[in-house]
Amino acid sequence: MTTQQDCIALDAQDPIRKLRQQFTLPEGVIYLDGNSLGVLPKTAASRVAKAVTEEWGQGLIRSWNAAGWFDMPQRLGDKIARLVGAAPGEVVATDTTSINLYKVLSAALSMTAIDAPERKILLSERSNFPTDLYIAEALCKERGLQLVLVDAENMEAALHPGVAVLMLTHVNYRTGAMYDMQAITGAAHAQGILCVWDLAHSAGAVPVDLTAAKADFAVGCGYKYLNGGPGAPAFVWVNPKHASRDVWQPLAGWWGHSAPFAFTPDYRPAAGINRYLCGTQPVLNMTALDCGLDTMLAAEPLGGMAALRKKSLALTDLFITLVEERCASFGLGLATPRNHAQRGSQVCLTRSEGAYAIMQALIARGVIGDFRAGDGGANLDILRFGFTPLYTRFEDVWNAVAHLRQVLDSGEWQQPEFNKQSLVT
Repeated sequence: MTTQQDCIALDAQDPIRKLRQQFTLPEGVIYLDGNSLGVLPKTAASRVAKAVTEEWGQGLIRSWNAAGWFDMPQRLGDKIARLVGAAPGEVVATDTTSINLYKVLSAALSMTAIDAPERKILLSERSNFPTDLYIAEALCKERGLQLVLVDAENMEAALHPGVAVLMLTHVNYRTGAMYDMQAITGAAHAQGILCVWDLAHSAGAVPVDLTAAKADFAVGCGYKYLNGGPGAPAFVWVNPKHASRDVWQPLAGWWGHSAPFAFTPDYRPAAGINRYLCGTQPVLNMTALDCGLDTMLAAEPLGGMAALRKKSLALTDLFITLVEERCASFGLGLATPRNHAQRGSQVCLTRSEGAYAIMQALIARGVIGDFRAGDGGANLDILRFGFTPLYTRFEDVWNAVAHLRQVLDSGEWQQPEFNKQSLVT
């Protein structure tokens, strides 16, 4: 049996434990929801305040040049590139994940319409993140295409020459299950299919190598594992072989123009990834994201993403073991794969009754995860716990499971206040 002292010893031996010092963490809180919103870097408040009081307050419009506001999408994009296996100049930080997905999915479909107009199917996973499916559905209706959804285990079998684009999220938001990006991309390419990857639950959480995988397009989130703050700008990557093709992304705004300050009436797309920019960038949000990215890059001298991944797997293994040792009689199931190669950086537990209330009772105790509803059928409700190795300790895992056991054993979750559902779950 694993003991609390075992967990304390693991923390003492953790080679990346000092990275936790970069963050502001509330006293008495065990935060296991970094897969929804990362915590505050200690540098962010003062850095954003400087951008407000000095760069905006004193520099005014001059700060687009003097403070480097204008090239923030590229500078931050180059930092993100180091985390996702891309080269400098291949990524821009901009807009939201949903908007970026609309851009790249539109571009991918346009390319296929030119190269293989007989392909009429956009393929995705049935349990993909809903906004991805909504955007795909809208584009299919607009273009007279068919959106086909299949379960993950049937994905490779669904790849055939009628498919134009495969759109997948690398790590499933509900279960934490992770695709083999290189294998599935290779299988799709063998059938002439372009691949669009959503890295919202991957970037900063698991090793990603877009270049080695030969992916076609990717988007991702700035406010989860990248710790960029609520509503932080997202990012977009396009394989260089596609980036300057004579196909416009649909939001042809002035920041994506080859000479935005020429103010010509006609659109001339910028070369490469810059054409995937659209409108004026949110400088204050970009400033906060820059601080979050620096917390990630601080891991590079300590082993980078490989060290973070090793700790992530150790944390999630420990959580699964402790739940099964200490909560075995309370009707919890495991939705997350045990296989390391198929697991992201979260653990999702299922329960047929009371999952939302159980999570609310945990949150009231200071153990913060989140809840995802089932479909009323085979997919049960989910208690979702994210493990961010930058700041999550092994003792946090021990204490979180101790609270879970107490909530279940006492029936505390049945109290009325925990069964009133809030707008955000």
